[in-house]
Amino acid sequence: MTVLEPDLLVAYAKTLGELKDAVHAAQLRAQRVVNAAMIDLYWGIGRTILRQQQAQPWGNKVLGRLAEDLRREFPHMKGFSRRNLYYMRAFAQAWDGREEIVQTVSARISWSHNVALLERCPDRTLREWSASRALQHGWSLSVLEHQIASKLHEREGSAPNNLEARLPKEGSDLAREVAKDPLVLDFLGLDGAAQPLAVTSYT
Repeated sequence: MTVLEPDLLVAYAKTLGELKDAVHAAQLRAQRVVNAAMIDLYWGIGRTILRQQQAQPWGNKVLGRLAEDLRREFPHMKGFSRRNLYYMRAFAQAWDGREEIVQTVSARISWSHNVALLERCPDRTLREWSASRALQHGWSLSVLEHQIASKLHEREGSAPNNLEARLPKEGSDLAREVAKDPLVLDFLGLDGAAQPLAVTSYT
């Protein structure tokens, strides 16, 4: 390890800290873009399944076969289970159009957050309100689930249709979960060390 002169050490440490912060910030921005692309893909798969089920009798057997074929083609992607295909269909059913989904908060939170909202918030207004709050405050998945279960929207008054949301701070629980979401990493073809979150919900 190179030893620096004392008079350079303070300035060097400051510069190194700034560069580390810049790298982490760039990684989070890139991962958010990837997350949005994955959410858009899942919406498109769900929409295709909905169309096919309206035109032909696509039941459990066909979806099971589709899951097998997609996993065979993309073995590194754990998101193509039959169960997750059902979530994709429900997700597409919950949002009417691609332009709508790309511009919503749903494209800016993790897939795990979206699944929780689909399961726990059948009402669209409440789903939008909860998603916006999760983004605004940087809620982790467990915090989101707790706030839904404890009926936060009732304690704060009726849920508005549109709540302006801002990106969470880069160190927030939500930002970390989006950055480390194993499905996002699988989507990119990455594996191994950066997959601490459970994938079992979708397999």
